[in-house]
Amino acid sequence: MRIVCALFTVLMLAAPAAAQTVFVVRHAERADAASGGSPMMASDPDLSDAGKARATSLAAALKDARITAIFTTEYKRTRQTAEPLAKALGIEATVVAARDMPALIEKLKGATGNALVVGHSNTVGDVIAGLGVIEPVKLQDTDYDNLFVVVKGQKPTLVRLHFR
Repeated sequence: MRIVCALFTVLMLAAPAAAQTVFVVRHAERADAASGGSPMMASDPDLSDAGKARATSLAAALKDARITAIFTTEYKRTRQTAEPLAKALGIEATVVAARDMPALIEKLKGATGNALVVGHSNTVGDVIAGLGVIEPVKLQDTDYDNLFVVVKGQKPTLVRLHFR
């Protein structure tokens, strides 16, 4: 955790003062995946206990990242992943339909402060690409510990971290 905080500090100091930083994560572990269910079931499960712990860890890691906006999809798992940070910062998350990534990208382009986006294994890469990052990002259904940091600018910078 200390390494992650140190990296955030370096990123924030290295970024130009007007540069926006967008943190992008996949939702934390699903309760149905923990029980051996298909990771792509059509249901809308809650987070598992491990997922709730990861959401709390994310909040601790990002509490000082000067986040002014949080974006989730309509699914419980994304909203529950963002909830601890949203409560700690007193920010209400903005819900954008999972199938409407262009609308999310437009909202991010219009935002002035730092933002957190909580997406899905099949949307995280699209969000990062929509922010102008050329390096392709793909997640497996079992990947939950990635924290992508995009520092926007003329040539956006991408840093990939892992958190527990």
